[in-house]
Amino acid sequence: MDMLIFKLEKDSTKPLYEQLYIGMKNAIIHNQIEVGTKLPSKRKLAEFLNISQTTIEIAYSQLLAEGYIISKPRIGFFVEEIDELPYVEKEQVNAPNQSTIQNKPIEHNFHPGQIDTESFPFAVWRKYAKDLFDTSSKNLLQIGEPQGEFILRSEIAKYLYQSRGIICEPEQIVIGSGTEHLLPMILKLLEVDSKFALENPGYSAIPRIHLQNKAIPISVDEDGLVVEELEQTDANIVYITPSHQFPTGAVLSAARRTQLLIWASKKENRYIIEDDYDSEFRYIGKPIPALQGMDQNDKVIYMSTFTKSLMPSLRVAYLVLPPTLLQKYKKLFSYYSATVPRFDQHILANFMKDGHFAKHLNRMRKIYRKKHDKLTNTITINYPQVSIKGDQAGMHILISVPHEKSEKELKQIALDVNISVYPVSDYLLKPIEYEHPSFLLGFGGISLEKIEIAIHELMKCWGISQVKKGNLK
Repeated sequence: MDMLIFKLEKDSTKPLYEQLYIGMKNAIIHNQIEVGTKLPSKRKLAEFLNISQTTIEIAYSQLLAEGYIISKPRIGFFVEEIDELPYVEKEQVNAPNQSTIQNKPIEHNFHPGQIDTESFPFAVWRKYAKDLFDTSSKNLLQIGEPQGEFILRSEIAKYLYQSRGIICEPEQIVIGSGTEHLLPMILKLLEVDSKFALENPGYSAIPRIHLQNKAIPISVDEDGLVVEELEQTDANIVYITPSHQFPTGAVLSAARRTQLLIWASKKENRYIIEDDYDSEFRYIGKPIPALQGMDQNDKVIYMSTFTKSLMPSLRVAYLVLPPTLLQKYKKLFSYYSATVPRFDQHILANFMKDGHFAKHLNRMRKIYRKKHDKLTNTITINYPQVSIKGDQAGMHILISVPHEKSEKELKQIALDVNISVYPVSDYLLKPIEYEHPSFLLGFGGISLEKIEIAIHELMKCWGISQVKKGNLK
């Protein structure tokens, strides 16, 4: 049995059967044991290696399962011929220390897309989910309507009329798993040679992907998109966030809303894509009506989502198509399947139908209002040298920081102390020279109790001095 002398380490963390299996397999692969060789019986090999027969049996079983040996009843085990050599077992290499390959945990994350997870109505949502997952809902196991479940589209139509002044039929609504899914549909509905204009800075990551950087950047000021600049281009489609411009927070003025709708009405192939991503949360004045509600010429394609109002992980967004595009949609997308699970759609529809969505929104408005006020007051009172913009609505503000370092450097300095901030330059299609580094500060995902602490720690790492009350004049 010289050929079966293997080095077995009884103190090793690797089991003896695994050590034996690996040794025998490598010996077979390297022809150290010839094809057709009869292996010793389990009893003899156990005595020879001074280990248990069970260990031998497990090793033989594994070799048999992988085809390295064959078993002949009442005769024994024999080395099998292998057509293609598998990989040779290598010594186990210790994995890198996880602390060296993982990012440090973020203590304060000012991401503009995060929500307050502590306030979600889990009990109510769970009840609707539990009621739905029953044999009485077995019809939901089948593929549903391409545009989404009618019950959900009906609830969305009611909600849009009550909250945004939008008059539409459920038939005009298309449900999809996020803006990333719906935008390509819109692009396919429009003319192949359409030329797109986007806000700069803007919520441009998605359009940039689908438009392959061919979009025309249009400037944004304190009144929103500069429509005069749009009028000087040959663009026929404009993607805009009029109720709370992302990321500056500007609100498109009434004069420019009218001007933009007039621009769209002048040519048949002109359309406005209105992304109403966080219109539910406004802190100063009355809610701004949607462009779609003002449109008299079927020129606005309205988009929104439940990402901010409910939860990002639900992945439910929707668009409202003008009647002029509805027939074309049905022709092009009749073979599509809805991208949102039917059960999720019905849970959401029932949640809305019974008034829980409205209650949740009212509660979240109060919570985000408190967070908004805490954030802005902390900065205004303690760091008046830092200016704030876009604080009328939404779940983030824009700050301008007087500093000699660049946005990139300041972002890294904050990250070094486990704080995430997001430079406005990340949202530019075309470079803009700002007087001072500017950052988005989202407050949705930070608890009310930690907002003030987070701001002080952020300003401290940037070396921005806190103005003492006694120094205020």
